[in-house]
Amino acid sequence: MSKKTGVLIVNLGTPDSPATSDVKRYLSEFLNDPRVIDINPIGRKVLVNGIIVPTRGPKSAKEYKKLFKIGNGASPLLTYGKNLLKLVREIGHKQFDVELAMRYGNPSMNSILEKMRLANYDQIIIFPLYPQYASATTGSIIEKAFKIISKWWVIPEIKVIGQFYDDYRYLDCVKKVASSFDMSEYDHILFSYHGVPERHVNKVYLDGTPCKDHHCDQEINNENKMCYKATCYATTAHLSKMLDLSEDKFTTTFQSRLGRDPWLEPYTDQTVEHLAKKGVKKMLVFSPAFVADCLETILEISEENQEIFLENGGERLDLVPALNDSEDWAKCVVKIIQDYI
Repeated sequence: MSKKTGVLIVNLGTPDSPATSDVKRYLSEFLNDPRVIDINPIGRKVLVNGIIVPTRGPKSAKEYKKLFKIGNGASPLLTYGKNLLKLVREIGHKQFDVELAMRYGNPSMNSILEKMRLANYDQIIIFPLYPQYASATTGSIIEKAFKIISKWWVIPEIKVIGQFYDDYRYLDCVKKVASSFDMSEYDHILFSYHGVPERHVNKVYLDGTPCKDHHCDQEINNENKMCYKATCYATTAHLSKMLDLSEDKFTTTFQSRLGRDPWLEPYTDQTVEHLAKKGVKKMLVFSPAFVADCLETILEISEENQEIFLENGGERLDLVPALNDSEDWAKCVVKIIQDYI
C-alpha cells in the first residue's frame, strides 16, 4: 500500500495588510526569531521591540502599501504562493496532498500543520521554497516545523527538502524565464541574493574557522556545502555557464542588509553604483534566492537600485522576474517532491 503523503510548502511570509499595526506585528514575529537576529535574547527583545519595530514599522508600512498596490490589494508573495499551490495540486493530486504556509504571518505554520495532523498522513514532506539553505530561512522553517510536530502524540515519517540550488530542473526554469531577455543587449549581469550577516555563515564551519577560509566563491566542497555564501556563488556559476556568460560579464552580490554588523559582500547597492560610475549603461539583474517576486525584488531592485543606477550614469536596469506561479515552476516543484516520496 502506498503511503498517504502530505507536503507542506513554506515561504517567508507577509503582513496581513499594509496597515502599520499589521506590518509591526509581522516585523516583530520575523525579527524576534533567534535564527534571524542571533544575539542575546534580552538584547534581541530590546533591539527589535524597543528600536527596530517602532522606527521601521511606519517606514516599512509605506513600502508595503506600494507593494500591495502593485499586487492589486494583496501581497504578491502570497498571491504567487496561492497560485502555485493550485497548480501543484492539479499536477500532483494523485500522488500527494499539498498545503501552503508562511513562516511568519498567515497562513501560519501552526494552523496548516494542525490541519495536516488531522489528515493522519503516513509521511509529511517539508519543502521550504529557498533554493539555497540558510539558517535564517530554511533552518528556521525546519526548526519551527519540528517544534510543532514534536508535540503530536502520533508523529508520522518526516522528510525535509533542504536546498535545491543545483537541481537542473530549477536552473532550467530560471533560464527559461531569462530567455525573454537578450543577454547581448546588457553591459553587465548582476546576480543579487538576499544577504545575511557574516557571522551566520561563519557558524556553519564546525572547526571554528571563518567562511573566508573556505574558498566559498570558488567551489563547493564537503566543508562548505551548507554555507549560504558558497551555494549562492555556486548558483551563479551554474546559471552563468548555462547562459554562456564570460566571467567579466557578471557579478554576484548580496542585498537587504540590516544594521551595522558586517554582512556578506559585495553589497548590491554599492556594486550598482560602482558599475554605473564605471560606465555600465545597461544592466540585467537576476534574484536567484527568491522564487517569488516580493518587496526585495519588486521595490528594492526594480525601484531603489534602479534609481541608484540612473543617478550615477546608468541608462537602463531590468529585473528578470522570479519563477512565481509559472506552470514550468509548478511542474518542477512536483518533480522535486516526487524524488522524496
